Amino acid sequence: MLENLPVRTLHFDGLTIEGYSRAAVQSYWRIPELKLGFDLGGSPWDFIGTSTIFITHAHLDHMAALPVYVARRRMMKMEPPTIYVPAENVENVDRMLKIWQRLDRGRMVCNLIGVNPGDEIELSREHVVTTFRTRHTVPSVGYVVWSRRRKLKPEYQGLSGDQIRDIRLSGTEVTAEQRTPIVCYTGDTSPDGLDDYPPVYEARLLITELTFFRPEHRKEKIHKFGHTHLDDLIERKDRFRNELIIAMHFSTRYPTHQIEKAVTKRLPPELRDRMLLWL
Repeated sequence: MLENLPVRTLHFDGLTIEGYSRAAVQSYWRIPELKLGFDLGGSPWDFIGTSTIFITHAHLDHMAALPVYVARRRMMKMEPPTIYVPAENVENVDRMLKIWQRLDRGRMVCNLIGVNPGDEIELSREHVVTTFRTRHTVPSVGYVVWSRRRKLKPEYQGLSGDQIRDIRLSGTEVTAEQRTPIVCYTGDTSPDGLDDYPPVYEARLLITELTFFRPEHRKEKIHKFGHTHLDDLIERKDRFRNELIIAMHFSTRYPTHQIEKAVTKRLPPELRDRMLLWL
């Protein structure tokens, strides 16, 4: 398989996390076991096998490769993909694909679906995705993937199988759905985007931006432009219940070794053992 773009891989809790992210360059992620991806700032060749993509916002480093991805799937005779974008972007994204169709002379076919904060998307019987508002300079949303299963209601626990069967046959629902947030992907956001949706802090895996980290960076300016500073995460260290936090989207102004050294040095114990810098 071709490897035409950088991709880092991590195995966590039965999931394979693949992707790359640097600010103003490109961000793209996928989780094969969930059959979904997040953002398309770039499109590694083998990502075309993932047919459902959730895009957080329309900045080039998060969406520029959308036409490439759609065209490659058509070229390989795959079914049209399903692309979720903020609802405000649907009309212009559709227009963009039609313009590329005229330029490329190849059909740009996909299921383009707009989402609003609070929407719920059925992935499968086992998984559902919810959207939440993030805080950026353009319309933006984040996504939480939930696992769901039906469990016996507390009032029926301890009954025999025959008793539960009889209750069910009488028309009474004996089970209730239980959900667990397993993956949260924020895209670009100021810290308000985290605070406004509590499941962000509860997901087993949180993939969130950490664009700036130097002490001299002015947080008020960073927040104005819809980004997060290391200080923001440190201030919230007691809120994170995530088993793993992937920090991504670091500024391209600084080399990898400098970012790693500076951030790791400042991380408090509450975050150090759970945070992975995606560099």
